[in-house]
Amino acid sequence: MKIPITRPHFDEADFAALRAPLETGWVVQGPHVAGFEAAFSAYSGAAHSVACASCTAGLHLALAELEIGPGDEVIVPAFTWVSTAYVALHLGATPVFCDVDLRTFNMDVAQIEGKITSKTKAIIPVHLFGLPAQMPAILEIAAAHGLAVVEDAACGLGAFIDGQHVGTFGDMGAFSFHPRKAITTGEGGMITTGDPRRAARLESLRNHGAGVSDLSRHDAKGAYLLGAFELLGFNYRMTDLQGALGETQMAKVPWIQARRAALAARYTEALADLGWLWLPEIPPGDTHGWQSYVTLYAPSAPSLARLDALNAGRDALMARLEAAGIATRQGTHAAHALGLFRQRLGVQPQDHPQAWMAERLSMALPLYPTMTEAEQGYVIDQLRALGP
Repeated sequence: MKIPITRPHFDEADFAALRAPLETGWVVQGPHVAGFEAAFSAYSGAAHSVACASCTAGLHLALAELEIGPGDEVIVPAFTWVSTAYVALHLGATPVFCDVDLRTFNMDVAQIEGKITSKTKAIIPVHLFGLPAQMPAILEIAAAHGLAVVEDAACGLGAFIDGQHVGTFGDMGAFSFHPRKAITTGEGGMITTGDPRRAARLESLRNHGAGVSDLSRHDAKGAYLLGAFELLGFNYRMTDLQGALGETQMAKVPWIQARRAALAARYTEALADLGWLWLPEIPPGDTHGWQSYVTLYAPSAPSLARLDALNAGRDALMARLEAAGIATRQGTHAAHALGLFRQRLGVQPQDHPQAWMAERLSMALPLYPTMTEAEQGYVIDQLRALGP
């Protein structure tokens, strides 16, 4: 039996949706992108949703809209995909890493204020693997210091805090539709905001800084004239092929999220007695989006002194599972420990020990909505049999 780490779900509605832009000939950003944006706002409760090329593009656009640049600092978690920190560098700003809580993998709120300087302009909390970051506490800190908050909600679809969807707490949020996410458009992203002025600027920035979209211009008189360009923008548009797929994928979100939650619950129940494996913890009031089911290999209490031995044990277990046909992955990077940041910022892996341990001890288990009971049962049985 071969069990992948994930498997995107497509059906006949998706296949049919992709035909529509091909038949009309409108394959660039157009009516289906607008429909996808409307569907995303309806689900998330965001006042404005702006589709773009990827979540990375969305984070880049958000910081550009805030006019963050050289000399500015942006606080980011040390355990995250590289894009969270890269976007600050792309604008000439400096990412400042904050360690995480090893139990939740999210930013350790208690350490944020110690990272704030006169150069700090924004905080980017990450809702890692679908678990909401502690947004009320983060917003309180940001307000006290006059900082913007951009939520990296790449994994956040279906994640809520007391009924409010992530990505709608800060100034802006950015979501991903990469194939490992709950729904996918291949590549693709969405920026959410409650501010209409910001939404308009984001729509312009994603389209080279144009004053009006191609769709609006072509539907109006005088389409033979090009529009005005007032902002220094980017080509971060989403195609209408992706928009059409996004519309049909959004229609399946309730089923997809219910399946992910049910599978996660089964993992938690079946693995609860494994003392060597830390399972995901969900604070009261939070709804996990379950982009991934990420555990921590911990036959003994994690520490830097034990880390090499524990890491060797985790890697050996992942190799045994791979030989049994089961794909696993480390959760994500300790981004600060990557060569680029060590060279540019002079940081070392041990500077953020919880993130460093998270990289070397985390283990994501297979999770996808079409996973069968037999497939998940096989993963559970093999994990129990092959563990330490």
